[in-house]
Amino acid sequence: MTILDKIVANKRVELESYKQALPLEVLKMVPNFSRECLSMKQALVNSDTGIIAEFKRRSPSRGFIHEGADVQLIVGGYEKNGASAISILADKDFFAGGPMDMQLARNTVTNTPLLFKEFVTDEYQLYLAKASGADAVLLIASVLEQAVCNRFASLAKDLGLEVLLELHTQEEIAYVQPNVDMVGINNRNLKTFEVDLNESIKLCSLVPESYVKIAESGLNSPETVKLLRQKGFSGFLMGEYFMKKQDPAEALNRFIKSLKL
Repeated sequence: MTILDKIVANKRVELESYKQALPLEVLKMVPNFSRECLSMKQALVNSDTGIIAEFKRRSPSRGFIHEGADVQLIVGGYEKNGASAISILADKDFFAGGPMDMQLARNTVTNTPLLFKEFVTDEYQLYLAKASGADAVLLIASVLEQAVCNRFASLAKDLGLEVLLELHTQEEIAYVQPNVDMVGINNRNLKTFEVDLNESIKLCSLVPESYVKIAESGLNSPETVKLLRQKGFSGFLMGEYFMKKQDPAEALNRFIKSLKL
């Protein structure tokens, strides 16, 4: 069983506890559920850096990266220091996050789009994302059957959320459809957790130009970001690079300054 298989299997158990504590009728009454979402897609199109700064405390491959990290302190710094968008890892058991991190981030950040970064396997998670204050939600093609992914994307749009579709293989390009706003290409294979930029560049060239393309994982230098921008990417999702530093927001500040040199 791969790490991805374990995460998805565990997700079903994790969601049952959320559904009992926060049924749909309760989520729909939360103030954030009726707020108008910011456009992550437009924020990336308008940005000269395209950095999506991620908040995460740990990962399955690395263990704890920044144990005890304060989400409000860090995302507030991300916004102040120029993040085009902010990603919040909301998985509990493997990444030490949760919907409360999204809610706290939304309470702190007012002008920067927030991405609900989760392993979505149930439409309930889309309602949870909306109620928690997200502006966009991640759907991972390798986790979902195509028909299910299409249905989730349609529901997300009905809820006012933008959709970031994550691809890993050429075959998954078939998942790209009108309800998708952004296409993410993960440089890290979620089954082996190995990074391959060349594969991402090849995949990027096959995605229709009308979609905003985002490079995810394994980004660790301004030179890499500049190269990927030349190859057609507009967004660059970076988490571990910033979160492993004592001051993630200052690390973002320095990175953006290096990009502009």
